[in-house]
Amino acid sequence: MKKMKRVVLIVLDGVGAGWQHDAAKYGDEGADTLGHVIAQEHPDIPNLTELGLLKTIDMHPLGEDEPIGCYGTMVEKAAGKDTTTGHWEIAGLTLSKPFPTYPHGFPKEVIDAFEQETGLQVIGNKPASGTAIIEELGPEHITTGKPIVYTSADSVFQIAAHEAVIPPMELWHICRIARRLLKGEHNVGRVIARPFIGNPGAFVRTGNRRDFSVDPLGPTMLDVIKNNGLDVLGVGKIEDIFNHRGLTQSNHAAGNPACTDAIIEYMQKDNWKGLLFANLVDTDMLYGHRNDVKGFAKALEDFDRRLPEILKLLGDDGMLIITADHGCDPAYPTTDHTREKVPVLAWGLGLEEGVNLGERKTFADVSATVLEALGCKEKLDGTSFYGDIALEED
Repeated sequence: MKKMKRVVLIVLDGVGAGWQHDAAKYGDEGADTLGHVIAQEHPDIPNLTELGLLKTIDMHPLGEDEPIGCYGTMVEKAAGKDTTTGHWEIAGLTLSKPFPTYPHGFPKEVIDAFEQETGLQVIGNKPASGTAIIEELGPEHITTGKPIVYTSADSVFQIAAHEAVIPPMELWHICRIARRLLKGEHNVGRVIARPFIGNPGAFVRTGNRRDFSVDPLGPTMLDVIKNNGLDVLGVGKIEDIFNHRGLTQSNHAAGNPACTDAIIEYMQKDNWKGLLFANLVDTDMLYGHRNDVKGFAKALEDFDRRLPEILKLLGDDGMLIITADHGCDPAYPTTDHTREKVPVLAWGLGLEEGVNLGERKTFADVSATVLEALGCKEKLDGTSFYGDIALEED
């Protein structure tokens, strides 16, 4: 089989493909991110459709040309529905135990230790939508200087602060203190800095967000590829999710347009071989969590318009994989992530067209496929589908 020089792996954050078999355990039965967005807003996404996205949710119109991409869905094997768990499983590291969550806020001993170490009293300490809690507690924060601590259905310790009250670099330092304190039973997946600006009634979160993740609890495909002497390029919050481990370069671009620009900028350079791993966060952060179906659809359209630029730069020995890390259904009665299958699409000039990959048993099949495509012999979790789609060499 032909080996690939480059693999470009793009995670469309929160773009689930329908609730999976255990969704009821998470209160998510009936969630269907892509299905609901497409049924309600009918986004114009011809390029994603050509790669097979609508096939993954059984919405491909009759009479339409068959996809040229290889397509399927993947079930999350690990417990949880958070960013870290999903990305780690995509990278071949499947968690056997979920990260802790705090539906009633953080216990007194956690907050007491944080306040003692930082010298700051906090407000909030409850699960909340990030934009909602800033509107609720932002004025008090500005008046008192107390940072806003909150969580969600995910394993996150989030700290929001106005940039004029606690500048971003100081907020990042505070988050590093929290990251150091949150150990053992309170070893949350991420501590997140959530800076914002503006005035009461018109607060806006800024691009100075930073995620402080736990170090991966085992080897990932990033480690393997790097150890094989290949490049591992991260775009967006990938460096945060993997705590900078396994990367040879990174561009911490913020927002889908900037991240897509960074992907293309890397692809235009011919001096690297290996993996380009990108996260496009807007579908999740800006629209899924805010129940904005129209905005979610537009984000899909915006990415779709840029997709031909990426495809043209793959060359004869490149492979593109598009997938997601969980669901975040903007039409579902929650602002949290949803326990869903995710789509998986693959395309390249060296691949078969229109192969149905079926329903994969784990997100880790992506990692296994990437490693085989790049010629890496090491084995992590998952089963490769590269042999099912790679053309035989002449």
